[in-house]
Amino acid sequence: MHHYSLLDLSPVPEGATPADALGNTVALARAAEAAGYHRFWLAEHHNMPGIASAATAVVIGHVAGATRTIRVGAGGIMLPNHAPLVVAEAFGTLETLYPGRIDLGLGRAPGTDQLTMRALRRHMTNEDQFPQDVMELLAYLGPDSPDARVRAVPGTGTQVPVWILGSSLFGAQLAAYLGLPYAFASHFAPGALDEALAIYRERFQPSAYLQRPYAMVAAGLFAAETDAEARFLRSSQVLSFARLRSGQPGKLPPPVTNLDQLVPARVLAQAEGALSFSATGGPDTLRAQLSRLIERTQPDEMIFSGAIHDPAARIRSIQIGAEVLRGLTG
Repeated sequence: MHHYSLLDLSPVPEGATPADALGNTVALARAAEAAGYHRFWLAEHHNMPGIASAATAVVIGHVAGATRTIRVGAGGIMLPNHAPLVVAEAFGTLETLYPGRIDLGLGRAPGTDQLTMRALRRHMTNEDQFPQDVMELLAYLGPDSPDARVRAVPGTGTQVPVWILGSSLFGAQLAAYLGLPYAFASHFAPGALDEALAIYRERFQPSAYLQRPYAMVAAGLFAAETDAEARFLRSSQVLSFARLRSGQPGKLPPPVTNLDQLVPARVLAQAEGALSFSATGGPDTLRAQLSRLIERTQPDEMIFSGAIHDPAARIRSIQIGAEVLRGLTG
């Protein structure tokens, strides 16, 4: 593993506002840069009271402007919600403003519920245009062509690195076919992780973008001085995820000690299963758990996510994580 990175959804804690959440995101990005994280990615979600990163490209620009060296990008942009030209212009502009620091991860899920998806996609079709849209976007960001009748300005020639994101086998196949880097969303959907990585690596075709496969694996990260404290901090995300799965999305709740009393057993088991690809504990426990995850998946890079209610505890979590990860990267 060469790098470790961070994924943030700008969580809005109970008792706080989206403005607070975006301020917390900037503070986290600065702390991540100081701690040696390679990338800081933000994700597109809509109609969720607990997530403030809906206008993802805007937040990326804000974070890039508040930091100096860390790569900043989308993990990801849900491409079917947007015209490829608009995405190319937005990320071409970001790359022009912050050269050499911008990443563009693309997903094909809506990032929201069905009703909001229809509000985002004014002209719904049944045909999955994601592969075609990816190739159109790559062309807009690629070298200028004298035959092009539509150009992204800014965008053309910026060569913003494009990643395919996924939680199923589809993205692995597409990333391999196009010769693009691939990131798997195992931090909330680990079921197909091993098979997806195998397909991506076995079927990868070298391209102008990448000569060998480059796989990034996402995991939860909840670190503290003790195992008990780390488990306590993680309860916020488990409770939030359980509420989301029960159709009750909301702001990020404070941590609790009685999850089993607040969440039905079946729902709690589903949430724990979905969030199982994670490392939670003090430094020694974290080192052992991360070593197992790395040994299992052999990633080129790992990207970590952890929704913690207290912003100061979240910063301390990534700092402890970085201290452990420095000893595990090659």
